[in-house]
Formats: sequence, structure tokens, C-alpha cells
Amino acid sequence: MTSILSGKLSKKKNVQTSPMTEEMEKYFGCTVWELRKFMECRSHEAVLHLRQQFRSVIHLCKLLKTSPVEGLSGDPVDLERRRQVFGKNFIPPKKSKTFLELVWEALQDVTLIILEVAAIVSLGLSFYRPPGEGNTECQQNAPAVTEEGEAETGWIEGAAILFSVAIVVLVTAFNDWSKEKQFRGLQSRIEQEQKFSIIRNGQIIQLPVIEIVVGDIAQIKYGDLLPADGVLIQGNDLKIDESSLTGESDLVKKSLETDPLLLSGTHVMEGSGRIVVTAVGEHSQTGIIFSLLGASESDEQQVVKNGKQGALESRKKAKTADGVPLEIQPLKIPEGVEEEEKKRRKGPKEKSVLQGKLTRLAVQIGKAGLFMSILTVLVLVLSFLINTFALEGQSWTAKCTPVYIQYFVKFFIIGITVLVVAVPEGLPLAVTISLAYSVKKMMKDNNLVRHLDACETMGNATAICSDKTGTLTLNRMTVVQAFIGDIYYKTIPNPEDIAPSILELIVNNISINSAYTSKILPPEKEGGLPRQVGNKTECSLLGFVQDLKQDYQAIRNEVPEEKLYKVYTFNSSRKSMSTVIKNPDGTFRMYSKGASEMILKKCFWILDRHGVSQSFKPKERESMARLVIEKMACEGLRTICLAYRDFKVEPNWEKENDVLSQLTCIAVVGIEDPVRPEVPEAIHKCKRAGITVRMVTGDNINTARAIATKCGILSPHENFLCLEGKEFNRMIRNEKGEVMQDRLDNIWPNLRVLARSSPTDKHTLVKGIIDSTVGEHRQVVAVTGDGTNDGPALKKADVGFAMGIAGTDVAKEASDIILTDDNFTSIVKAVMWGRNVYDSISKFLQFQLTVNVVAVIVAFTGACFTQDSPLKAVQMLWVNLIMDTFASLALATEPPTEALLLRHPYGRDKPLISRTMMKNILGHAIFQLIIIFTLLFIGEKLFDIDSGRKTPLNAPPTQHYTIIFNTFVLMQLFNEINARKIHGERNVFEGIFRNPIFCSVLTGTFITQVINTVPTAKLTFLKEAGHATTHEEITQKNLAMGLEEIDHGEMELRRGQILWFRGLNRIQTQIEVINRFQMAVGSYPGALRRQNAQSLQDIKVVSTPTFATISPEISAPNTSLRATSLGMQSIKSIP
Repeated sequence: MTSILSGKLSKKKNVQTSPMTEEMEKYFGCTVWELRKFMECRSHEAVLHLRQQFRSVIHLCKLLKTSPVEGLSGDPVDLERRRQVFGKNFIPPKKSKTFLELVWEALQDVTLIILEVAAIVSLGLSFYRPPGEGNTECQQNAPAVTEEGEAETGWIEGAAILFSVAIVVLVTAFNDWSKEKQFRGLQSRIEQEQKFSIIRNGQIIQLPVIEIVVGDIAQIKYGDLLPADGVLIQGNDLKIDESSLTGESDLVKKSLETDPLLLSGTHVMEGSGRIVVTAVGEHSQTGIIFSLLGASESDEQQVVKNGKQGALESRKKAKTADGVPLEIQPLKIPEGVEEEEKKRRKGPKEKSVLQGKLTRLAVQIGKAGLFMSILTVLVLVLSFLINTFALEGQSWTAKCTPVYIQYFVKFFIIGITVLVVAVPEGLPLAVTISLAYSVKKMMKDNNLVRHLDACETMGNATAICSDKTGTLTLNRMTVVQAFIGDIYYKTIPNPEDIAPSILELIVNNISINSAYTSKILPPEKEGGLPRQVGNKTECSLLGFVQDLKQDYQAIRNEVPEEKLYKVYTFNSSRKSMSTVIKNPDGTFRMYSKGASEMILKKCFWILDRHGVSQSFKPKERESMARLVIEKMACEGLRTICLAYRDFKVEPNWEKENDVLSQLTCIAVVGIEDPVRPEVPEAIHKCKRAGITVRMVTGDNINTARAIATKCGILSPHENFLCLEGKEFNRMIRNEKGEVMQDRLDNIWPNLRVLARSSPTDKHTLVKGIIDSTVGEHRQVVAVTGDGTNDGPALKKADVGFAMGIAGTDVAKEASDIILTDDNFTSIVKAVMWGRNVYDSISKFLQFQLTVNVVAVIVAFTGACFTQDSPLKAVQMLWVNLIMDTFASLALATEPPTEALLLRHPYGRDKPLISRTMMKNILGHAIFQLIIIFTLLFIGEKLFDIDSGRKTPLNAPPTQHYTIIFNTFVLMQLFNEINARKIHGERNVFEGIFRNPIFCSVLTGTFITQVINTVPTAKLTFLKEAGHATTHEEITQKNLAMGLEEIDHGEMELRRGQILWFRGLNRIQTQIEVINRFQMAVGSYPGALRRQNAQSLQDIKVVSTPTFATISPEISAPNTSLRATSLGMQSIKSIP
């Protein structure tokens, strides 16, 4: 990696810089390239480089013209100078795919490829004209396989397929393009809204990431995604996850002595601190990697080989899933073991539940269609060979070979038509439309879908593992009870009731031992609640200080963050936070706060009501836990213990267990986080829908149980498990500490609350449920998370929900859907939309497969019994492509209803076509086949019309087959209404008018079908254009022009003349016909026979008012019946 980056660096150095930029660079004590080279160092190498080139961090700040405490002044001229010299904090996005590239990708679909091949073959064969086509001897006894004009219009069949493929491809490509555009716009909005804590003029402000410049002083804390490269000025127990850059999953501890460099795109997993920004945008480590990604493919492959760039592969995977390039935020890589397991279990590219089922179904349908098409071709070929050579006794001659080949080609076209009809080509479009429509609508329901397949996967969810804080509760925390100085206060006590020494300890503990980014701000609206900024638990404690009529900000001003001697930040294992300050006399005081049972175990003393330390023995500890903590917890309160410890001599701060012991308890407070009012109803809906909701929280088990009862997760008379993390691990692990799936299978079905759990416990539970084979169906698990350590569980889950408001950047990156309102009810809406997507696809499948089954059987049966298909290729394509394309639009846009939550989820293993759907498909297919075969074989008797079966070659279209086609189409149209219900509902019209798209498609298809099948001759209201002027029109025109000059007598005279000439012409023609007829009869008595079509072409039809003439080439034997027909035709042709 270093070699590649340095190569890139050398290229950049060769770029000519303007004199103005060089002059500006001299203003600062270092150049962008020096800083960039410095940021490429690692660990001890970085420490040495810092000392040798910049001496210290403080001196580096001086070179960059910034203050390590006050930050930049914010002067616009200074900021602009820094942007010109060091660049903007913006990475140009990778060029998006063009519309043509998306079209090419859409064309790769297997279903569409089959259609394209069939279309090209059909189109090519339609223009094939073999020699000997006009040879009547070879065609005399051959079955009819074409219609009149089909030789000239055969290209329509192939063109119709290609046109339909073009529609599907263009719609798919447009959807992909609009989706990418939507996500790019969203990413841009996220970047604009993403803010970071920056110190300017001594004030901590939230600055948009794009406005950060080199020299800015940034405050970093647990859960942050670093937006730029920087050097550590001061840190408190900082641990960084650099896996997105290095691929190493171990956390890297940062300090001035070991490794002071912090890189953009990495995540703060523990601790807090302050950094000076040294590289932004394209010059940061993330920017360099993105520049390499945008370079040639060879460079890209080299980086993957040499640079241990785990980020590259993770970004590619993210892009495959999203269709969107990630801009500044690299995706966190799961642990190596996890990744390997995923690859082994699901293959290189994971498919969602629905995608897997559709793929299997498409393969099955493709095999069945191929079998039917081959069978149809074989039947037609064998039938032709048997009829022609066995029954008729003809022999294969060289003269007839081209004609026979043409018949075989026609049979092949019929076979391809059967295959085309068998393949449900409307299915990809239905899936695309349904997903795109749902994702757009889900945005309004506060669900930001990052991965499209998560939308339909959510419909199959059988279990939801939810956080408590912020998801089930309002995340508006307030201290409502307290235990101070041996007194249990049910409400907030008055400051006068508390001993001054205790009050001072409480205020100092809360003010100093909290992240300085947590604060209480005035309400935005008059009469509103104060705004809580930062960690909500800390904000509730700061609010408690204000309720005690004290000012936490004054304490913080006295003890600024840089004066903090040592900080043990909160993490999932400690469940506490401790801060050490150095007193003026050289002694040390440590303030601690955290989960009450964790802190109380380390307390050896407790303050009484006068502020005097008393011994705190195990019995008293147990008594307090039972009488105070459990009592608060049973009321649903979260309990926090405040404690402190004094050190006369500085201990070894690295021995954390020794330092965090022998504490003195100051107070225990009870924090209320009310349950969201809408959550109980939402959980009731989940239960009714067959979804099990489990609470996984870090809170006390009594608090968790109380909240779970209020939410409705637990009911009084149900025998469900509530476990703590330790007990859970003890029950599922063996002596070696390995998780045993059989033990886990005995627990998770009844587990409803997992309290005091770590992120590892959450991940173990989710993995165990997904991998379990207990029960009728395998489980599909959704997980909510907001913390940095929730990333693995969110990744492991089938659908990961991150909190949009309270969630850290890490959680959002690992998620599939972001809840923009952090509300559990939005998850229920996601379930509803997911089920709606699944049902929409099933509805379309029910409709499509009914059409396909009927069409294939009719085509095959017609080929076998009549040597032709009653439904012609173009007709079937009209039904199969045009109608089904519209049907996919109609059925895929059905809005969801509450009824979707009244059934249980399908699960991972349930077939896509249920028994009810199969019954509907077969039932409708049998009904339609009975009607069509009745019309096919006895329809001519029912309607008293000519039969369309076995019509001669080049015969005109028959009323018989037109009736069959119309009946078939109208049955599909009404079946579209039936397909709206797939669960056996009786009323298929229910809610039909709530979907205007469905009504429009149904009406439009019906009108189009009517227009398509009405004969043109019947449409008398349509005028012709471009024909020659007739004699009647000329006469009428002349009459109209000379109307003023000709009187009525002249008009009558002219009309009489016209009638006289017409009558005379007809008499002469009839005399000529009679004479010819007599001559023919005289020469060949009784020789009346039907002539072939070729001889009829010798007749010259006269349509003008002159004497009819007969071609002299007509021989006497051939004029008998022809003369009669000529006479009739001549008579008809005379106006």
C-alpha cells in the first residue's frame, strides 16, 4: 500500500502549482505533501516522524497557524486560504453508470436473453424465402401452417418480442438510474447534514463536515466516524476501529506516546479526545483510496493484492447491494470469521429470500417450457412426415426440399412461440416495479431503505430483536427518584434537604464525569421542553443538576476538558465511566458513574445524610439493592450510581481493576424513559402477525422486565424467559466457552428479554436464531441497533434497522434500513410493506402462470390436432407481453392494508406458490381450457359460422379463431381481478377503487383489445386518405361547382345519361359472359371444375364503365366456371 500511495504521491508532486498557491504555502510552516507523507506513517514510525519534522503536536499547530485550545478564528479569508492550499473536505464521487450501461446490465437477465434469441431467430426466419416456394405440387397436401399475409407480416412476431424486451429493459434501466440518482441525492443530503464537533474561537460548534479545513481542532468521542485525518492533541482512553482501512478487526489504542495519528473513515469505538486536522478530502487516507478506486483496473487489483485494503472489497459489496457508490463513509468490515461463514453459507453474492425463490421458480418454468416447446416441434414434424410421406405416399424430391425446409422452419417458430409463452417475462418487471414503488412509499413511513432486497425480506420476518432505549421508549430521559444520604426520595429533592458536601459531590461528579459534548439547551419553542444534546443518560443527569438549582457549565469552565488527568470512558464491558482530576495539593480524585449494581459492588463506603463516610458491607449492599434498586427497577426506572474515590499517591492508572475499586457511594438516581404511546399497539400487531418481539438491552433485568410488560412483550400469565447476559452465556456455552447450538435451541424460543447484555450476546442470539432448525420454518430475524458495537449484530441479521436520530455512524453503515424517527411502529410499517411486496409478486405470478399454462396447452394441443395453433404467435405475444407488462404495473402497485398483519409470515423455506395459489391457477386454467376447447371444436356450430380449423393456405382470418382469441383475452382480463386475492378471500373486488393504477390498466387494456379485434371494414366512421377520385365524386364535384349555372332540368338530364350508360354497360358485359359460357360448354360438356388460384390471376378485372375484356391467353377448357365468376365479378365491379 505504501508503495502505491507514494507512487501516487510522486505523480501529484509533478503537477505544476500556480505561483499564488506556492506563495500561500509559504504562509504555513508545512506543505500539503509533507503532511500527507506524515499521515502515511504508522504507530512508532509516526511518533518518530512527528518529533523529527514537527517536534511536537503543539508546534505542528503553530505551523498550521491554529490554537490547540481555541481553534481557528473562523475568519473567511483564512478559511479560503486553507482550502486553496490544503484542499476542500470533499471527495468527488465516482462517476455513475450511464443509462446505456444500465440498459446493458438489464439485458443480462436470463429470461430476457431467451426472449432476445427467440426474437432474433423469429425475425430472421420471417425474411427467409427458399427457392421453390411457389411449387404447388409440394404444397398440395401439406398442412396449413400460415395465414394469408403472414409471409409478408411474419416479421411482426419477432419485432413484437423485441419491442416488449425493449420495454422491460428500458423500464428496468430507468428504475436503476432513478434509484441511483435518488441514493446519490440522499448521500449528498446526508453529507450536507452530517456535522462534527469543531472548536472555533474557543466555542464548540457543530460544523458541516464539508466545511472542515486543515488546522481545525475537532472533538472526537465514542461512536464518531472521523471525517478527516488528524493528529491527537489530547485523548482519553481512545480506541479506534481501523478495519475499514487495514482489514484488521482489533481495536487500535491511540495516544501521544504510541500512535497519535487518526485517519478518516475510521470509527471511534471507545474514549474521547481532541485532534488537529491535517488532511482533508482527496488528500486524506479515504480520499487517496477513492482516487485509486477511480484509477485503472490494474491499479485497483494491485491495491487489493498488496495493500490489505479490506475497504475495497467491502465497498464493492456495498455497491452491489445498493447500486450506489458510497462517498465519504466506508463500510465497516465484519469480523473475518463472520465473513467466511457468510460466504460459505450464502455464496459470494447473497440473495434475499424472495430472490432465491424466484430464481428456483424461473429455472423450473424454463425447464418445463423448453420441454413443451421441444415436444411441440417433434409432434409437428412427425405429423408432417407421416401425413406427407406415409399416408399421401409422396417421395422426397430435390425440387420439394426447399419447401419442406420452410415447413420445418414454421414448426420451429411455433416451438419458439410455445417457449416464449412459457417464460414469465413480465416477472422481472413486476419485481422491479413493486420494489421501487414500495421503497418510495416507505420513505414516507420513516423507513430509509439502503438495500432494496431488505424491503421484501422484512415481509418474511419471524422475529424482531429490539433495543429498549429510544426504540420502545421516547429516549427523553429524566431523573424522577433518588436515594441520597440514606433517604429515598420519590421525587426530586430540594437542594436545602441535601447536605452541602453531598450536593457539591453530586454536581461535580455529573458535570465533570460526562462528555463535554452532552448539554442541555433552551427549548426551541416557548413553553417547550429543554433540548437534550448528546448522550441522553448524561443529559438526564445534567437536567438533575439544574433541578437542584446548580450550574454544570460553571464547573466545566473551572475544569476544562484538557485539565482532565485520566478518563475511563464508557464501554459495554465496564458499564461505567470514570474521570480523574488532579487537585492543587497533588492528590487525585476520581469520579465514577454507571450501572448501579456494577458500581455498588466496588463501593466500600457510603455517605450518610450528613455527608460522612460510613462502612458499606455486603449485607448493607444487598439490602440497598433489594429496597432501592429493585424497587426503582420494578417501576421501569433505569438506575445509575454516583461514586468517587480519593488518591493521596498516584497509582498505576493502567491497572484498571485496582483503580476502579474501594469507591464511596454518593447517591443512586432513578431515570425514567417513558414507553412510546404507540408501541404497545404496534407490538400487539406483531404478535397477531406471528412475529416474536424480543427486547435486548443493557439495562437492569428488573427495569427491562417492567418496560417489557408495559410494552406488551411480556404478559402476566405467560411462561417466558427473562435472562441476564451472564446467565444466558452460562446456559448456552460448554466448558471451553463455545456456543452450543442445541443448548441455544432450548432457550431462544421462550426468551423474551435479555438484560445486561453485551453486543456479543446480541450477536450470539441473532446468529443462533438464524442458524436454528428448530420449528416448522427457519427464522428470518430483524435487529435494531444504535450503538457502534451493534454493527456485527446488524450485519448478521437478515434485516438490520439503525436509528436515524440516536444511531452512530457505524450502526447506520452496517444497517439495511434506517428508521428516520427511531420509532418501533415504523418497523411494523416496514413489515407491512415487505409483505405487500411479497404478495404483489405472488399475485402477479398467479395471474401470469394461469395465462402461461392455458396458452402453452392450447398451442400444444392445437399443433397436435389441427397442425396449427388457434392462438397465433403475435396474438400470444400481445397477451403475454403487452397485457402482462401492464398487469405487472397494476398488481405490483396494490397499496398495503392492515389485513396483511392478520396472517403469519411465510418464513424462509415456504414455497413461493402456495396450495391456495396452485388451486386458483389450476382451477382457472381448467375453466379457461374447457371454454377454449369448446369454442375450438364445436364453436362453428354454436355460432353458425365457418370453421377455422385446417383452413387452406393463405386463407383469410376466420371469425371462428377471432372469437377464440377475444374470449381468451377477456378471460385473462377478468382473471386479473381474481389474481388480486391469493389467500382464499371471497370478495375479489374489495378495495379495488383504492388503486387507480389497477382500474386504469384494466380499462385501458379492455379498450385496446376491442380496437384491435374490430374489423376495419366495420369502422365506417374512419375516413380513408390518398385514394383516387371516383366518378361519383367527380360528378358531385362538377354538379356542386356548376350549381349556379345549371338549372334543375339540366341536372336531371345528366343523371339520366349516367344511368343509361351504366345499364348499357352491364347488358353488354352479361351478353359477353353468356357467349363465352356457351362456347365452353359446347366444347367440353360437363367439364365444370374448380380452378386453382393461379388460373384466377389470368382474369382481367374491369372496374371502369367500359366493355369487359377477357385475356386472349385463356384457353377454352379453363373458362367454364371462371367465366361465370368473371361475370359476377365484372358485374360487381361496375359502379
